[in-house]
Amino acid sequence: MATITTSAHAPVNAEVPVARPSWLSRLFQDRDFKRRIDFLRNVTLFQDLIPHDMGLLAQSLFQRTYKPSEVLFEEGEIGRALFIVETGAVEIIKRGKADSPQVLALCGPGDFFGEMALLEETPRSAAAVARSETTVYLLYKTKLDSLLLAHARAGVPVLRRLAELLSARLRLTSDRLAESSGVVGVSYTISTTAS
Repeated sequence: MATITTSAHAPVNAEVPVARPSWLSRLFQDRDFKRRIDFLRNVTLFQDLIPHDMGLLAQSLFQRTYKPSEVLFEEGEIGRALFIVETGAVEIIKRGKADSPQVLALCGPGDFFGEMALLEETPRSAAAVARSETTVYLLYKTKLDSLLLAHARAGVPVLRRLAELLSARLRLTSDRLAESSGVVGVSYTISTTAS
């Protein structure tokens, strides 16, 4: 705050105007933010968020670009973030017992992976490698935790959707295991009472 003297006896405190970016740079900033929001609306994990909460989430994301064949993370590294592919493609790779890599999935724009890191910081079960130049958004567990504390309304729908997606993936994996072992008609029993 600067002091402006209007007469010899009466100093007046006034805020010095802060230089604002030109209307053109503000327009580009707004367009970038709008583009990010539009992209996130199409990501399954965030479809339940209202516009205000989507804005809060968008501010929590970190953007990074990887070169072709660049490793995003290695199998066994501690997971600390969810990755959302904006452009490009990422291979999820599992090393076999003889260290022969097997591509488990190919993730493209709108896909996400590494979601277990939002729940617990445990070793990654596979590696992720950029197949082409790839831009991703990262949602760190610490950012989601902060969002949940400050704006639960924005974080809870993400966790609810995450639980639904993890449950569906677990069912799919269980069904595939049952099929590969020749088990037909697997039934699931969940106990709701204490033993």
